Amino acid sequence: MKTPARLLCIGECMVELSPAGDDKFRMGFAGDTFNTAWYVKQLLGQNWRIGYASCVGTDAVSERMLAFMREAGIDTDHVRQLRDRTAGLYMIQLENGERSFSYWRGQSAARMLADESDWLDRAFSGADVLFYSGITMAILDDPARERLSAALARARARGALTVFDSNMRTQLWNGPDAMRAGIMQGAAQADVVLPSFDDEQDAFADTTLGAVARRYREAGAKLVVIKNGAGKILVSRHDGEDFSFAPDPVRDVLDSTAAGDSFNAGFLSAYLQGADVREAVARGAEVAAKVVRAPGALVTV
Repeated sequence: MKTPARLLCIGECMVELSPAGDDKFRMGFAGDTFNTAWYVKQLLGQNWRIGYASCVGTDAVSERMLAFMREAGIDTDHVRQLRDRTAGLYMIQLENGERSFSYWRGQSAARMLADESDWLDRAFSGADVLFYSGITMAILDDPARERLSAALARARARGALTVFDSNMRTQLWNGPDAMRAGIMQGAAQADVVLPSFDDEQDAFADTTLGAVARRYREAGAKLVVIKNGAGKILVSRHDGEDFSFAPDPVRDVLDSTAAGDSFNAGFLSAYLQGADVREAVARGAEVAAKVVRAPGALVTV
């Protein structure tokens, strides 16, 4: 029997409080790279093994989070448990389908995920694909960010495909200059970059999708797919002409949480199974359209 290929997502899973009506909230577990892992697990076949690399605590909520991951079929072999830490928490507020977040992550164990280079190398050693994000970079201090970047570079050198979503949260960074530097540090280790145009406009003052694509291509990416809300998606490849893809309009948007994360999963699920880039982008848009019609970060697709 063929050994399943392995995709490892790296980052922070948090306790999520999402609106449940009448000023009540529902508890769940989510976080950008974990959301992508959760959706990819639904979408990829049995020939793929999906894992998560992070740190959690040893308290009850961390144990419940680990159980949730395992029940979803996500491998937790590379989730370390730290006694003096816990899981971060965030609360979603919605207005006209658009989300805003409040965070409590001062004792988040995930901030320690890159404290040991040897552990990173062991976690990455069996992975065919490594997926990480701007938030993965943002929650680390400068030395840990260097260790993660070096481990990604070593994995890339041995043949792993590295995929980066530049997902930006300004409040996690020590100012805009630090954010720009950290994002480009993450991009420098990526074969595939999946940015969002609104983030790039705000952070880098890019005025066109083409400018975003050029910056990431110059950083070393072989493929850049720029998400653009309801607008046209731009695809830029090192071995071909750029092209745009216009997703079908999405009506009845209920909650835009995890729109980009689920797009990433839809795109990767097709791309990693041999679809051409246009088909993979269409699959990403299709999955995201389903997700934004339902509440919360994680819905069945």
